[in-house]
Amino acid sequence: MNVSYSEEEIYQRMRKALIDVFEIPSERISLDAHLAGDLDIDSIDAVDLIGELRDLLPRKVDPEEFKRVTTVRDVVLLLRELSR
Repeated sequence: MNVSYSEEEIYQRMRKALIDVFEIPSERISLDAHLAGDLDIDSIDAVDLIGELRDLLPRKVDPEEFKRVTTVRDVVLLLRELSR
């Protein structure tokens, strides 16, 4: 069974992971926040973040797919696309 998640569901899950796992203050998190510049998420953290969200996806994320993301919105849209 293929389950598809809305952008809002993905954003809320990602937001929770950023707060709980990475201890980022909620007021710093928005769809337009830059992962590196605003949230101090580096490439290793990005892999951990995807690990936190892996149950939203039907398959593993290719690291090459993740290289093009720079903002929270980019991650949400990529995960939405991959969850279809």
